[in-house]
Amino acid sequence: MLTDPVNQNPLEQQMSKIPNEVKFCTRCVVSNQRPRIVFDNDGICSACRFAEYKYKKIDWKSREDAFKSLLDKYRKNDGTWDVLVPCSGGKDSSFVAHQLKHKYGMHPLTITWAPFVYTDIGFKNFVSFKDAGFNNLMAWQNGIVHRKLARVAFEELGDAWQPFAYGQMCYVLHLSINFGITLIMFGENGEAEYGGDTASNDKTQHDWNKWAMNYFKGIHAEKLVNFALEHKNYFKKIDFDPSDLTFYKLPDIGQLTKNDVQFHWFGYYHKWVPQENYYYAQENTGFTANPQRSEGTYSKYASLDDRLDGFHFYLAYIKFGIARATSDAAHEVRDGHLTREEAVALVKRYDGEFPRLYFQEFLDYLGIDEGYFNDVVDSWRRPNLWEKSGDIWKLKHQVS
Repeated sequence: MLTDPVNQNPLEQQMSKIPNEVKFCTRCVVSNQRPRIVFDNDGICSACRFAEYKYKKIDWKSREDAFKSLLDKYRKNDGTWDVLVPCSGGKDSSFVAHQLKHKYGMHPLTITWAPFVYTDIGFKNFVSFKDAGFNNLMAWQNGIVHRKLARVAFEELGDAWQPFAYGQMCYVLHLSINFGITLIMFGENGEAEYGGDTASNDKTQHDWNKWAMNYFKGIHAEKLVNFALEHKNYFKKIDFDPSDLTFYKLPDIGQLTKNDVQFHWFGYYHKWVPQENYYYAQENTGFTANPQRSEGTYSKYASLDDRLDGFHFYLAYIKFGIARATSDAAHEVRDGHLTREEAVALVKRYDGEFPRLYFQEFLDYLGIDEGYFNDVVDSWRRPNLWEKSGDIWKLKHQVS
C-alpha cells in the first residue's frame, strides 16, 4: 500500500522543516525549499554567503600550508597506501586523487561504490582514470538487495538514490578500519558549497553522526531495512544475509574514534571550482564530457556515471521545486561564470525536465510500472509548490 509520504510517512525527516512560503535567493537561483539552507535578512542564501567568504576572505596560502602539514602526518615513505579517496572517475574525485598523488606526493588508494547502472561514458571515464595510474577497489552490491532498497527509498523517502548514498559514505569507512589507512579525503563540503547545515562551513570535517544524518536524510540504513521488513511484502529476510548490509551501515563510531579515522574535505584547503576541476581532469586523467547535455540541466560534465541519476534530481524537483539545473546554475553564479539573469534563463529552460532517456530502465530496475511510478511521484507534491489543472500539474513558484 502506498501511503501519503508528505503527511504520514514516519521515515521522511526533511519536509516538515522546510518553510511553507517559497523565496528565491536574490543573488543566485536557489530557493529556501532546499533542505537546511539558510537565508539572511537581505534574502541571500547561505551558499552565496559562503562563496563570498571563500573568494574574498579565506587565506588560501595558509590553508594549503595546513594541508601539507596534515599530509606529512600520514605520508608513508615506503610507497604504501596512505590516503583513501572515494572516486567515481568523475571530474571532482579524479582531480582530488591526481592532486594528492602528483602534487603532494601521497600514495592514494581509490575506492568506488558502484553506481546502479553504469552509463557508457561513466564507465569509460572510470577506466580512463584507473589507467591514468591509480589503484582502485570497487564494491558491487548484492543486486537483489540493492534494487529492493532502492524501491523502498523511492516510495518512502522520495529518492531511489538513497542506497547509493549509504555505500558512498560507509564503504570507505569500513576499508579505513580494515586496511589501517586512517586518512580519508573527500572532495567538497556540499553543505557549505550548495547550501545546507552551516555548522561545518569553517571546519575541515564534520561530526560523524551529524554528517551522516544530514547526508542520509535522517535515516540510517538499519531503519530503512527494518521498515521494509515490516511494511513491504517484496522485502523479506530470506532475500539477504546480514553481511549483505555491511557497507550500507556506518561502522561503530567508537571504533572510528579508537582508530583515529580522519576524513577531510579537499575543498576546505583548496578553493573548490567544479568547472576548473573538469578542465584539470580532462587534461590529466582522460576525463571526457558527455557528447550531449545531461537531462534536466545544461551541463555535460557532471554526474555522468549512472543511468538512474536523473530520477534523483527529478524527484528533488517534485519535492522541493528545484532540481539539477538550479544546482548547477547557482554554483556557476557564485563562481562568477554566469550572471543571475543567465542562470534564471537556464533554470526556466531545463529544470525539472523529465529524464526520459532511461525511464524504462528505471521502472525495470525497481520492478514497477509507469502508473505506479506516477502515483509515487504525485504523492510527494506539496500543496505549497504544486497545483493541478485537469490532468496537468503546474509548479506555483519559479525563479525570476
